[in-house]
Amino acid sequence: MPDPAIESVDKALQVLLLLRRRGQLRVTEVSDDLGVARSTAHRLLSTLTSRGFLIRDPLTRAYRSGRVLIEIGLASVEGLDIRPQARPYLEALSARLHETVNLVVLEGSSCRFLDGVAGDRTLLTRVRTGTLLPAHTTSGGKVLLAELPPDHVRALYPHGLPKITEHTITDRERLRAELDRVREQGYAVNFGESEPGISALAVPVRDRRASAVAALAVSMPSLRMRPADVADLVAALRDTAAEIGRELP
Repeated sequence: MPDPAIESVDKALQVLLLLRRRGQLRVTEVSDDLGVARSTAHRLLSTLTSRGFLIRDPLTRAYRSGRVLIEIGLASVEGLDIRPQARPYLEALSARLHETVNLVVLEGSSCRFLDGVAGDRTLLTRVRTGTLLPAHTTSGGKVLLAELPPDHVRALYPHGLPKITEHTITDRERLRAELDRVREQGYAVNFGESEPGISALAVPVRDRRASAVAALAVSMPSLRMRPADVADLVAALRDTAAEIGRELP
């Protein structure tokens, strides 16, 4: 006879794996995907929340990564030496552009903001360190999704593309075309797709084997993202990404 304690642990782990794919969860989603009663799904989510693995958004009532889960993820990444190696270059780039810059990695269908430095302007975008967002809604996420085979990208979104703002891409064919464009031009853009009024540009950070291990992004209020400035911003991002890449094994 199965051990109830082991079954409970297994269900909790399934919840965390589901979170990795979705970025955020609701009781009904956990109930449907795990094939358990809603009361059981609620108990699993509540237990993980009480232990700090999840937090519950009071407005949307959705559960997302909590402090403990973020700390575990960042600790494992820290072992790869990406953040310590990249930090001086993030600071230099932010000082050069006077804008907020972020270092991003892919986690399933989401992207994790590993580190960031705020610019020195009066009106700024915030540093998102530790935040997990759907990858298709961010410039850094798009850059990293573009590195994957198209069938892999499709498999990441079995239930469609979640919508964050009115500008979020929610059509798979449109996302495919967008990623094709990213591959061709070597950078990605985000015009209010993850947060209204915020725009961003990102390029890949490649190690010595030319593998994209992270994305480097600059974000700012959309009113400051002028088309005439895009080429210079991309050039600055590429220069810094290359400098970071030379520090990686």
